[in-house]
Amino acid sequence: MQRYRADLHIHTLLSPCASIEMNPMAIIKSALEKKIKIIGITDHNSTYQCATVKKIAEDFGIFVMCGVEITSKEQIHLLAFFEDNDKLNQIQEYIEKKIVKVRNNSDKNGYQAIVDENNNIIKEIDYYLGSYLDADINEVEEAVHKLSGIFIPAHIDRGKYSLMSQLGYVPDDIKADAMEIFNRTSLNRFMKENSYLVHYNFIRNSDSHYLDSIGEYYTDFFIEKVNFKEIRLALKNVDGRMTLIE
Repeated sequence: MQRYRADLHIHTLLSPCASIEMNPMAIIKSALEKKIKIIGITDHNSTYQCATVKKIAEDFGIFVMCGVEITSKEQIHLLAFFEDNDKLNQIQEYIEKKIVKVRNNSDKNGYQAIVDENNNIIKEIDYYLGSYLDADINEVEEAVHKLSGIFIPAHIDRGKYSLMSQLGYVPDDIKADAMEIFNRTSLNRFMKENSYLVHYNFIRNSDSHYLDSIGEYYTDFFIEKVNFKEIRLALKNVDGRMTLIE
């Protein structure tokens, strides 16, 4: 098995809460500097920036997990990743049908721009991407897995927008492919306090909204080669594939 450093929770400038400096090329250059081999693009409730990041990354030897950070009805953040553009487009259609649309106030919330590889603005999303879907966590999970996606509740122990902040605990029947702990959390301490979650695999990422924080927190993947299927196997600890948080 080969060891690859991964940061699977990165926002581009499309996310209203992310810095305008988070354009595709800048993200790739920052990942290279931090020796990150695998990145996940997870804008709030939108997949529209994934394709451009992936196109640029191919020239630099970085593998992009195309995804999204979905907000459920309970105000829980959920990461989802998909292997091909068709599945990615289908989850985008699902999000647009389910999201509670309110007009974005760019002065208050930030701009929501889709850019090309030269950082030219292609389009701005006029509804607020920080809103939530009219679908609970189980409905979102079913939609993701129906499209053969990877489903990971985000920063589950964070003080807001997480399973623990919104529900008070982590239900043991959630069909998650892994769980993400908050980037500043010690996994050992977390497991001592939450031993009932021992059957889940855990990852940790930067949840980066700024260039400097890309790769500040990461997960090592032990896989035979870098592709979507191998990453899925590592999240499940299958056939020697595994993840490691240091």
